[in-house]
Amino acid sequence: MSDHVAIVTGGTRGIGAAICHKLKGLGYTVVANYGGNDEKAQAFSKETGVPVAKFDVGDYDAVQDAVARIAEEHGTVDVLVNNAGITRDGTLMKMDREMWEDVIRVNLGGCFNMAKAVFPGMKDKGWGRIVNIGSINGQGGQYGQVNYAAAKSGIHGFTKALAQEGARFGITVNALAPGYIDTDMVAAVPEPVLEKIVAKIPVGRLGQAEEIARGVAFLCGEDSGFVTGSTLSMNGGQHMY
Repeated sequence: MSDHVAIVTGGTRGIGAAICHKLKGLGYTVVANYGGNDEKAQAFSKETGVPVAKFDVGDYDAVQDAVARIAEEHGTVDVLVNNAGITRDGTLMKMDREMWEDVIRVNLGGCFNMAKAVFPGMKDKGWGRIVNIGSINGQGGQYGQVNYAAAKSGIHGFTKALAQEGARFGITVNALAPGYIDTDMVAAVPEPVLEKIVAKIPVGRLGQAEEIARGVAFLCGEDSGFVTGSTLSMNGGQHMY
């Protein structure tokens, strides 16, 4: 895969970092996007050798500029993993318009902005892989997350529609919906709450970021050429449909 250039958004921490590790190990040229913590991003880059690029995936113009720079430095981007996401949790009664718009702008709008930027290069090359990271909560909903669940559910619909557009150009578009994964975000959940979450997972444990990365690697590779418009659910059996 040494001739493939991949961007992983939200790629310096948690699931995104595991995806970067996995793709780099398979020979991809990987660039990790991040949006905030410069110190952690630079530490990640130093540790892994993966270059980082700071830009807001929810800002259309910033994405266009950043992808153009990455393509100029590394080559045409033909693998995109839309992993960046934020939460602004609260029940509908407590959620203000800004909390709603922030999550939709980054989590769903970011997928559009990134795909829009890389799609022409993939089309010209006649090959591309787009993998959008959804969520179990976009499939089954979650109390206090109408914004997050709506954005992640939108990602699944976005994936199916774009897959139909990309197929004739050799571009596959798929989604992966993780369940509860043992990341810093989940580790911050109070222990009693976490115990209740794990009790609802049939396999009896949280998932590992590396497991999600292996699923993403399959969807990015040559072996998945006949898979498009699909959502790979990796949640330990917590949600089945």
